Amino acid sequence: MHIDKEIDTRGLNCPLPILKAKKALAELVSGQVLKVVSTDEGSLRDFQAFARQTGNELLNQETVESEYIHVMRRR
Repeated sequence: MHIDKEIDTRGLNCPLPILKAKKALAELVSGQVLKVVSTDEGSLRDFQAFARQTGNELLNQETVESEYIHVMRRR
């Protein structure tokens, strides 16, 4: 999968990963893909809710050891 932008939110807790993702998505054009790496376990449900509320598409969520990876496509 082609990633247009990646941000690292390791060590940040809610709501900072979502706020940083929102800012990064605003810098992308429609259809581009953002990858967010987080260590906040709550980010799994936070990104699901964020996608529903904003209309951005949550393409994938994955847990790798203690990291949570979220991939979103800008609406």
